[in-house]
Amino acid sequence: MPTQPVKFAIVMDPPEQLNPVKDSSLAMLEEAQNRGWQTYYINPHSLAYGDTATATCFPIKLQLNQQDWFQLGEAEARPLGNIDIIIMRKDPPFNMNYIYATYLLELAEKQGTLVVNRPQSLRDANEKLFTLQFPQCCAPTLVASDMAQLKAFLQQHGDIIVKPLDGMGGVSIFRIKQNDPNIAVIFETITQYGQTPIIAQRFIPEISEGDKRILLIDGEPVPYALARVPAKGETRGNLAAGGSGIGLPLSERDLWICRQIGPTLSKMGLSFVGIDVIGDYLTEINVTSPTCIRELDKLYDLNISKILLDTLEEKIKE
Repeated sequence: MPTQPVKFAIVMDPPEQLNPVKDSSLAMLEEAQNRGWQTYYINPHSLAYGDTATATCFPIKLQLNQQDWFQLGEAEARPLGNIDIIIMRKDPPFNMNYIYATYLLELAEKQGTLVVNRPQSLRDANEKLFTLQFPQCCAPTLVASDMAQLKAFLQQHGDIIVKPLDGMGGVSIFRIKQNDPNIAVIFETITQYGQTPIIAQRFIPEISEGDKRILLIDGEPVPYALARVPAKGETRGNLAAGGSGIGLPLSERDLWICRQIGPTLSKMGLSFVGIDVIGDYLTEINVTSPTCIRELDKLYDLNISKILLDTLEEKIKE
């Protein structure tokens, strides 16, 4: 009797908003399609619960070498428990709507669906604060909303980076030096006058050599990183902020950091994660919608999506 194809869905932003050349979610969908899996697009706003967790699922077909590069089939209201694998790839903001989506996906998980990354762990692993679970890997760090504490941290280290706890793509990241005339207004603005905690880290000068994105699949690293080098006059390496990407093999320190965090990622069901490393230090653990699959695939003739889907396929067979 023939085996039924795997039913594979991605919860993501509308496909027309994505870049077909660079988007990592589309790389995953393309690999699933090449395997003959049934592939679906789910808009997170369609997640619902009546007698069971459901969503509006659009069969999606990719033809990335054509101008009309995707086709959506007729919408189907599907119980999420009837889908084998759901990947949650909705971009931040990580707001209450995102959290509500994880609760509904958790119901699908209880019905037997493999949800990646695990919904509870998406809630637990704030991409800035989660690094603090691994202090041996991090530069000196302060999380606070009190401006006196922030000013004391700046005085201690002389040159720091501050950023919000819910940001992405380099938005609202500031470098502050001790003699900066805008210290007070930066702290007031980013903490909303002391009402919202932020993260401050000692400035790492090796940012000039790049902010390395390392991808881990079930806790195991891809052996190459994409070093995102800041544009001239910038301290942010994010590609969204104008940085350029350079491929690098992982260093011994990179591999050591991966060994420190990998078992925890695997245990928490964080099957696809992108960590950021500057110099010798872990700065972020990205669990919501990490990118750079396309760039690393192109640089090193890889198929990272194949490695990921092989791993997920083994999990649903267990």
